[in-house]
Amino acid sequence: MVVATQMSPIRVEKIREIKIPTIDLSGKESQVSKLIVEACEEYGFFNVINHGVPHHIIQTMEDESFDFFRKPLSEKQRVGLTKPFGYGNKNIGLSGDTGELEYLLLQTNQNAIDHTSKLVSNSPSKFSSTVSRYVEVVRGLACEILGVMAKGIGVPPSLFTTLLTDHDSDSLFRLNHYPLVTDTSSSSSFHHGNAPIGFGEHSDPQILTLLTSNGVPGLQILLGNGVWVPVNSDPKAFCVIVGDLLQVMTNGRFKSVRHRAMANTSSRECRLSMVFFGGPPPQTIITCPPQLLKPNKPPLYKPFTWAEYKSHTYAHRLGETRLDHFKLP
Repeated sequence: MVVATQMSPIRVEKIREIKIPTIDLSGKESQVSKLIVEACEEYGFFNVINHGVPHHIIQTMEDESFDFFRKPLSEKQRVGLTKPFGYGNKNIGLSGDTGELEYLLLQTNQNAIDHTSKLVSNSPSKFSSTVSRYVEVVRGLACEILGVMAKGIGVPPSLFTTLLTDHDSDSLFRLNHYPLVTDTSSSSSFHHGNAPIGFGEHSDPQILTLLTSNGVPGLQILLGNGVWVPVNSDPKAFCVIVGDLLQVMTNGRFKSVRHRAMANTSSRECRLSMVFFGGPPPQTIITCPPQLLKPNKPPLYKPFTWAEYKSHTYAHRLGETRLDHFKLP
């Protein structure tokens, strides 16, 4: 979610085009489950199509987002950052990270949505209802996917899904806007190697992330061998990203994938991504269920609450590998 600390000297990066799994959710459940588990084990990332989220809900949310980002900077700054919610421009998070983007980060409870809508939109009720409806259906999709994952690895679906449906669920919704960057010199952009960065290398700390964009490319995922893979941008698909908590809850079987977004330098239009981060209630104890532990596969991580892990996350540059702090000897 943020730009990693710059390294010196600059390293030469490897970029490779490979086919990232795209899974049709309308297929036979047993086959869908198998494909999802394989994708989580190998990549920590996959795309889903025929996901059941109506196009008009996505389009309306996209329209509202562009309406906000087209406003003058002074108006957008009315939605000031408050540890860490609200509007941000190039400054990401609380630890000094930066990138070539602007964003709006929202809590997903109705009171917070209603409050922020009054600052974001000239039609607060429309913006609030649009965000609420989008979050509702995408949370439902996240629960559906988590349920299929759970069945695929032999645990009750409710073990995962109730973490997002709980009234105190700590999920977030983020709108990332990447304007066209015309000056790509190292003095004017946030660089990694020779390429300007929109949103730097990181893993997501929550359970599961669902992302959709307007078709402008930029997202990349990192393979275990240090190779960056560009993700084809399909506005009809959702990208599904395994988060740190899900890696812990599967005892390392599913991989929390590191990813980034490059600055928007080659498109004629701005890039917009809409991102739902599925998080549990703050006091939820995160640990691997006994069903997934074996004598030859003891737990890799000590138990911790989501509140503890979130506090640890905010105290560090999010480009760091935060789970290392919770590994058992």
